[in-house]
Amino acid sequence: MVDNAVNIVGNLTDDPELRYTQNGTPVANMRVAVNRRIRNNQTGEWEDRTDGFFNVTVWRDMAENVAESLHRGTRVMLSGRLTQRSFETQQGEQRTVVEIEADEVCPSLRWATAQITKTGGRRGGSAPAAAPAAAPAADQPAQSSPAASSQTEPDDVPF
Repeated sequence: MVDNAVNIVGNLTDDPELRYTQNGTPVANMRVAVNRRIRNNQTGEWEDRTDGFFNVTVWRDMAENVAESLHRGTRVMLSGRLTQRSFETQQGEQRTVVEIEADEVCPSLRWATAQITKTGGRRGGSAPAAAPAAAPAADQPAQSSPAASSQTEPDDVPF
């Protein structure tokens, strides 16, 4: 059971900002505006209501993917967890912020389309090249059914 889970859908207010820590770890920061459309019963008109602006932090390979793929105005869906951190301003004041540390980020396909391209990241890796199909032995008939002759790689599963 996850006690600290957050899921939001909203629009990026700016392009994600990609930086690197001192040891070279990629980190992207972005701000997501979450709005709702509500029908005003008195006027019959739709009204936009802002639920809030949320700071989101994305780490490692996903940070680089987010910075390359998403831009200001993109509608995104993300899940993660709330984190709290404290820091000191240049004036010496102590500040505390609550942010979302994202575990998953994706474009919303409600009003857009997307083309997915695998990256060479640590976990996903790029899809291996399909090995050439072996020719049937001379004494065995060639298989004629499409299902029997297709060579499906684990990363090429059709679902």
